[in-house]
Amino acid sequence: MPEPAPPPGAWWLYLIECRNGAWYAGITNRLEARYAAHAAGTGAKYTRANPPVRLLATRAYSDRSAASRAEAQLKRLPRARKLAFFASTL
Repeated sequence: MPEPAPPPGAWWLYLIECRNGAWYAGITNRLEARYAAHAAGTGAKYTRANPPVRLLATRAYSDRSAASRAEAQLKRLPRARKLAFFASTL
């Protein structure tokens, strides 16, 4: 069963795999544009030096505050549990 579409104005938590093998997490309200910026070298300083290879996971949140809290939670997790974070229900 497909997931329901996110509400208009949703904020996204995303996880990117970079060329150096590292994972980069961030939030945005324009997911496609933000990934394109990372890929073009105009995104975050980290992804300018370590360009993205692929988008690993995403999750929509109702507002920026919720997405920021989730990002902080995600960044505290060990790498082995980061993808599972996206699969869990909150």
